[in-house]
Amino acid sequence: VMAHKELETIVVASKVKAALREQGVNVGEGTIEALNSMAHWYIVQAALRAKANGRKTVRPHDIILMEAYK
Repeated sequence: VMAHKELETIVVASKVKAALREQGVNVGEGTIEALNSMAHWYIVQAALRAKANGRKTVRPHDIILMEAYK
């Protein structure tokens, strides 16, 4: 992800805030931007993995996720 270029917001701030509040925590300054940067990083990584495997289609297994906590 480009470090000096402002990234387009692709996360829904209101949804992120609501989800965090449901966990009983507040949302600090910069949290949405940090999550947005992480989302951009995952997109780039998934695209690179698909291309490395000779595909133009990103598949779910191209996105490396940790097991969700429930």
